[in-house]
Amino acid sequence: MTPISFAALIFACLLTAPAALASDDDSRVAVDMPAMMRSHMLANMRDHLLSLHEIQSVLAAGNYDAAADIAEKRLGMSSLQSHGASHMAGFMPQGMQAAGTAMHQSASRFAVIAQETAVTRDLPRALDALGKVTASCVACHAGYRLK
Repeated sequence: MTPISFAALIFACLLTAPAALASDDDSRVAVDMPAMMRSHMLANMRDHLLSLHEIQSVLAAGNYDAAADIAEKRLGMSSLQSHGASHMAGFMPQGMQAAGTAMHQSASRFAVIAQETAVTRDLPRALDALGKVTASCVACHAGYRLK
């Protein structure tokens, strides 16, 4: 399986995971947030998903610097202020906070690796780093849900 095909498979799994998790016996921790914060968090997560899509598209085109830029500005540690992370953290359980922090840190690490890939052309390494970003997303969504 080519790295691009593998990335497409991971993305397809991410898209279908919510349907697989939605059931009457949902054992995920229900997190209660004020309506405004809930809406803001959902908007952030939709932008995260869009960012991942854009990263995959530019990776497929060989534009590693663009992938790095998207990752850092929209998912990485540089994005925390624009996402209002400090305001949201108080409403999240510790594990949810940890998963979010891991995702942002992984995105920043991916950004560095993507920039290096512009020189090394080691796409499997970049895809592995991107997989660590999405692994944090999957872990959080598997453990938590918003009320």
